[in-house]
Order: sequence, then C-alpha cells, then structure tokens
Amino acid sequence: MSELDYAVLFGTLLAIAIYGWWKTRADHDLNHYLRGDSSIRWGTIGLSVMATQASAVTFLSTPGQAYESGMGFLQNYFGLPFALIVVCAVFIPIYHRLKVVTAYEYLGQRFDQKTRLLGAFLFLLQRGLAAGITIYAPAIILSVLLGWNLRLTIILSGLFVVIYTATGGTSAVSHTQKWQMAVILAGMGVAFGMILHRLPPDFSFLQAVSVAGKMGKLHAVDFSFDLQRRYTFWSGLLGGFFLALSYFGTDQSQVQRYLAGGSLAGSRFGLLFNAVLKLPMQFFILLTGVMVFIFFQFEKPPIFFNQPAYQRATQTAQAGKLALLQTRYDQLFAQKQIAVRSLTSAMDSHSARAIETATSAVLRAQKEIETIRGEVKQTLKAADPKLETSDADYVFITFVLDYLPHGVIGLLIAVIFCAGMSSSASELNALGSTTVVDFYRPLLHPHASEAHYLLVSKLLTAAWGGVAISFALFANLVENLIQAINILGSIFYGSILGIFLVAFFLRFVRGTAVFVAALISQALVLILFYSTTIGYLWYNVLGCVMVLILSALLETTLFRARPLA
Repeated sequence: MSELDYAVLFGTLLAIAIYGWWKTRADHDLNHYLRGDSSIRWGTIGLSVMATQASAVTFLSTPGQAYESGMGFLQNYFGLPFALIVVCAVFIPIYHRLKVVTAYEYLGQRFDQKTRLLGAFLFLLQRGLAAGITIYAPAIILSVLLGWNLRLTIILSGLFVVIYTATGGTSAVSHTQKWQMAVILAGMGVAFGMILHRLPPDFSFLQAVSVAGKMGKLHAVDFSFDLQRRYTFWSGLLGGFFLALSYFGTDQSQVQRYLAGGSLAGSRFGLLFNAVLKLPMQFFILLTGVMVFIFFQFEKPPIFFNQPAYQRATQTAQAGKLALLQTRYDQLFAQKQIAVRSLTSAMDSHSARAIETATSAVLRAQKEIETIRGEVKQTLKAADPKLETSDADYVFITFVLDYLPHGVIGLLIAVIFCAGMSSSASELNALGSTTVVDFYRPLLHPHASEAHYLLVSKLLTAAWGGVAISFALFANLVENLIQAINILGSIFYGSILGIFLVAFFLRFVRGTAVFVAALISQALVLILFYSTTIGYLWYNVLGCVMVLILSALLETTLFRARPLA
C-alpha cells in the first residue's frame, strides 16, 4: 500500500468515527444509550440493519466463496424477504407496544424469568462467538498488509471497535453505520468496475459471463432434495426463511437496530428496505467473486492465496516438493489459458460442436489445476499441521492488493474495515445491552440508579469485546468465514425462534413447557450437528419445529394444569 492508500483508509475510518462521536457527544441518558432516539429515521435504520448483517466477512469471504463454488451461496438468502415481511407484521408491533429494550424482555412478560434468561443466554452464546469471527476477518487484512503478528493485529483492531462502541452506544452505532454502508456500496461498485476494466480488451462482459457459465460458476439454483447439500433452492427458501426470521426477529443485534428510532413505521420501512435490497446486494457481491475468477483465467493467480503461509512453507523441508508443484502448475495454467481462448473463439463461431469440445478442454484443465492445488494444500499441511488450508478468504484481498491502482486499494480496504466495524459494533452493543437488561438489572441490582446502569452497560460492552477478541484468536481454525457465521447461527437460531413462535401463536403453552422443550431441542440439534452431514440451514427448521411440537406436547401432558379442587 502507498501513502495515498493509507490516507484514504485512515481518513475514511477516522471521519466516520468522529462523526459518530460528534452526533452523540452530549448523550448521557441510559435510554438513549440502549435504544437511540427519534432523530434516527427509517433510512438510517435500513442502512444500519444492512450494515449489521453485512460484516467484513461478507466482503472478504463471499467473493472467495463464489470464486471456489460459484453463485450457489445466493440460495442461502431466498427466504429472507418473506421472513422480513413476517417480522414487520408480527414481531415489530409487539416490541413497540410493550416498549421493550431487548427482545427477551417480552419472553419474561409472556412466560417467566427462566424462559427469558434462556433466550437471552442462547443469544449471548452464539452472538458472542460470532462477534469474534467478525473481528478476526478484518484483522487478516492488517496482518497481511503490514506483516504484523495476526494475534497482535486481532487485539489492536478489536480494541478500536470496543472503544468507540462502548462510549457511544446505540445512537452512535446507528449514525456511523449509514456512512459506513455508503462507503461499502461505493467501494464495491468501484471494485466491480475495475475488474471489468482489467479484463483483456478483446474480452467483453458478456463473454466473461458466458465463460463463467461454461465453467459452472453461474449455477445459482439447485432444486435437489438432497438434505446433505449445503445450498439448494429448498434449503434456502425454507431453512433460509427460518434463519432470517430468527436473526431479524429475535437476535438483539438486529432488534436493537430497528427499534432505535422509536417509530413503528420507521422500523417497518427500515426492514422492508432490506427485504428489497439484500438479495440484489448479495448477488452483486457473489458476481464480483465470479468476475475475479474470470480475471484469473487470464492472469495467473497464486498457487495458494494465503501467500505469507506459502512463503513460510518454502523455508521448510517441503520446499523442493512445492517447487515441483509450482512448475507443474505454471505449465497447466498456460495450457488452460489457451483452452479458454479457444472457448471464446468457439462461442463467437456459434458452433455447438466446437463449444462442447473447448468447454471440455477448459474443465479438464481446471480440474487438473485443482488437483495440483489440493497437493499443495497437503504439502503445506505437512509443513505446518496447524495451518488452515482453505484459502478462499484471501482471494478477493489478493486481487485488490496486486491488481488495483493506489487510492482504490485504500478505498477497498476501508470498505472491509467499515463493514467489520459496523457489524462488530452492533454485536457488542447488543451483547452489553442484553447482559444489563436481562441479567444484571433484574438479578443483581434491580434498584440502582440510571447513571449506575449506564456505567455498567459501557463496562459490559467492553467486557464482551474482550470475549470476542479472545475467540477471534482461534478463528483461524474455521474453514470459511462466511459459512462459519451462518453455521454458528443455524445451530442456535432454530430453538430461539421456536420459543418466540410459541409465545406468539400457542397461547395455551406456559413457561415451564417451552423452557424444557427448548433445552431438549437445542440438545438434539447439537447431536445432529456432530453426528450427521445434514446441510446446516435445515437446523433452523428442525430446531424451531421441535420446540413448537415438544412444548405443545409437554403442556398437554407432563405440565398440564390440574383443575382446582
């Protein structure tokens, strides 16, 4: 990175952070700290909700996911628009009517204290872990860029987010997120344009799309009923619906965002804003990853995208084997370049036979290259058994650093940092608020002053930041960041959603029955996760349905109310 890149990067981050501080500099009220105020309009809410979900993981890992596996990950979001409509119709009016600060306060009013604490605990558990991943993602960038120790980078970048989140609260998070989201959208648009600009002059966008399709990268919809496939139309529509319904309806990091303005209409418009734009945004990010893949059909990519790890391995006893693999890789890539050019010529000739022959040659060369990359990963693992050999998270940042002009590099790095800051800030803000409102105030100090609760909220937000940083130090053990976030949520979201749906629709069920049902369902989901290979989106459906069925059965049998004598 050049001085211009650093100026763009730090100028953008500091300007947004200072703006958030300035907007909330005179805010010393607990209610404003936890809920925000009426100055937060639906547009800010909509961008804040989108920024909370679109973490650095989204912009760092999703293009790499598309580079490796194509557009199929898009199916993960098919159920989201329908879920947001349900949240607007059912969840939001109840939260506004009861004037709750956290979603779990409602569970206490509807059921009892233990059910409220269970819902809050499940949220704290999964979101506390997920916050670690969202801190880890941008730390990868700094460690690669500056050559810093990754653990030290995690600690420093995490502390930056903790400080501005703990001091500013909900209002600061919401106000900064709208500008962070503006930077994100502008930056990704510039990145996409630069990818197209860097393609060969005689190679059009339509040709790029055609080649991507022939190489299997545009297969976005899979109607298979195979439960072991991670992404299908059905798992995305049904499992994605339950995942999004739980995330937006019961996850405090999102609930706190759309309750921030205090207006029912503002909350609804903010969520519907996401219902319209979220799917196109994810499509665009995945398409960006596919275009990076096409770009690397003409420019030779690294044999392993995590170059610092690869370079360390070349200093070990595996150096000779890696050199031989690199030579084979270089030869095969040159052959594949010729095959890709033959494919574009065949498509221009509109000869079905020529297209079929050329496509087979390209796919055969691509398969051989992937075989070599697999051997490289095995060799790297032999050199360092602790190394995570999946390098998809390094694909997009490698393209940014090696092929984009200075200034644009700084902007794209700022995009990823803005996304990381916005998502981490929302998570830590929600974790601190939930701990104070659902645990500390009712169980430990129910009659303390507002100033006391405000101080404790800030301290607990900072404490959760410490927990997230600690977990981030081990996040390199996961396969792919964007999948890790969704898998972690899917393990817990089904049970949490089931509790809320029982509260809304099964009015005869009381607290003890749903409490026991949720514990049993969560245990069964964990057993399925560790003992089967079911696609993780189905855990959202299974967990929710099990809570609904078991709570009704338990209420009508074991916990049935006996009539008074």
